[in-house]
Amino acid sequence: MAAARKSRGTRVRHLGLAGRTGTVLLAAGIGVLSPASVALPAWAQQSSVAPDAGGYYATPPPVDESKKPNDEGKPDKTYEKKTECVQRSKLGGDQVDIKSRPWGQEYLQIQKVHELMRGATDSIGGGVKVAVIDTGVTAHPYFKNPVEPGGDYVATPSGKQPGLEDCDGHGTEVAGIIAANPPDPTIGFRGVAPDATIMSIRQSSQNYEEAEKKAEPPPPPPSSSNAAPPGSSNNQPGSELPPSSQGNGAVGGAADGTAPGQDKGGRQQEQGKTAGTLKTLAQAVVRAVDKGAQVINMSVDNCRRADGKITLGEQQLQAAVNYAVKQDVVVVAAAGNVGENCPQNDQPDPKSPKMIVTPPWFSDDVLSVAAIDDTGGVADFSVNGPWVSVAAPGTKIISLDPAEGSSSLANLTIEGGKDPGAIQGTSFAAPYVAGLAALVRAKFPGLKAREVMNRIKATAQHPAAPGGRDNFVGFGVIDPIAALTAIVPSEADKAKAVPLPANLPPSNDRDPAPMIVALAGTGGGLVALLVTLFVVHSVRRNRPTTATGRKSP
Repeated sequence: MAAARKSRGTRVRHLGLAGRTGTVLLAAGIGVLSPASVALPAWAQQSSVAPDAGGYYATPPPVDESKKPNDEGKPDKTYEKKTECVQRSKLGGDQVDIKSRPWGQEYLQIQKVHELMRGATDSIGGGVKVAVIDTGVTAHPYFKNPVEPGGDYVATPSGKQPGLEDCDGHGTEVAGIIAANPPDPTIGFRGVAPDATIMSIRQSSQNYEEAEKKAEPPPPPPSSSNAAPPGSSNNQPGSELPPSSQGNGAVGGAADGTAPGQDKGGRQQEQGKTAGTLKTLAQAVVRAVDKGAQVINMSVDNCRRADGKITLGEQQLQAAVNYAVKQDVVVVAAAGNVGENCPQNDQPDPKSPKMIVTPPWFSDDVLSVAAIDDTGGVADFSVNGPWVSVAAPGTKIISLDPAEGSSSLANLTIEGGKDPGAIQGTSFAAPYVAGLAALVRAKFPGLKAREVMNRIKATAQHPAAPGGRDNFVGFGVIDPIAALTAIVPSEADKAKAVPLPANLPPSNDRDPAPMIVALAGTGGGLVALLVTLFVVHSVRRNRPTTATGRKSP
């Protein structure tokens, strides 16, 4: 009998050892899966070089200042207008007044921002000059201050100052989001900084293309009595009018639109024979700086496949934007739109983007702006990337009608005779940030360009991601009220807090990091407690039984 009990006790002790071993392994497994040791998801990881590839992917090489171009102040090639310029839509009969306020303005509380600025500075961006490097800006009557001609790298149309023709319409809409100021108070649309001054530099156009080289005329025939007198036509080869003066009638997406036809890829540089190269874009940046701009907006970009290299044009643009920031100019650029020539960066490893977009790639010196839609989520056309700085509204846009002679607004675009569609793109998210930069410069004149850029990023509505940023919206959607009222520790001696008016909501300047750490710690504590309880329970169950039937101590 004793032997049987001994045998039974031995078997129990063996089971207890196995149980304890299983418990330890289970606890170790739970520990491995605890929040503190879970590997970061791919989108949260950052690196400047693709794994095992070498070269430049997420970030470019260091700036080569010797590549800063000299500003030639003229087109790099001879361009001719191949498509008629944007015209006012006839869809609604006469001029249609758009009274509603864009959702983007409501989302960013622009009206309250204006009230705050009037109370603090007596103007809303007054005294700040914003250079718009784009397709030109039409001198629309809704600009409070006259648009300054800054230069033209496309052509010099007769009768207009350089930069003040916008054949495509894109630049006028961009500039309107920055500084439009309709005199009619019943119109809801307003620019973010309506008292700012716009300087227009026309650098791109999809309606202008590289002029075709004309064949040399054959030598004149030998002199004879039948030869045509000098100056007569006689239908000799080469005597036809050039295509540009014949009015080829090729009216494209701008035919009857309230806005120009926006191609899917945005205002792309170096696409086919259309006007706009990285070389002239770099020169335009240098020109804007030298002509006194305090903020630069570039809603134009170049998208190419990542290959670990950097082109000469990119080096020139990189040196130009670095020059701008060193000369105390804030540079803002659109993050780029997904299109046929620019697929989305949706690869598994964000450290190795398959597409590079410039100028956003140079995010050390550029505020790169992604677009959100009216749900508050990132727009599906907005290109992702490690260079994205912040985000702003980029859909269902209302802005100035860019048609020559118009004194109204536009909210639709017609492309190639198709049905009207909403105006959208990261092109129109960028000017929200450029306008905010102008307000920050007006309210905090002591801040340098990098400090203005840091303030806009630090006060944005950070996403729930490591470090408070991700590759979709960067540091988050801009928060203009916070950018104009919050105290940023790095500049506490330069930017003083201003009390908010009673009817304004508090600024959204809370740092999410403490809350994230607290929640992570709480979750870890609960896991540890559950593991402890499980181990104690398992040990007590598997404790060997004594001869009296009781558990041994």
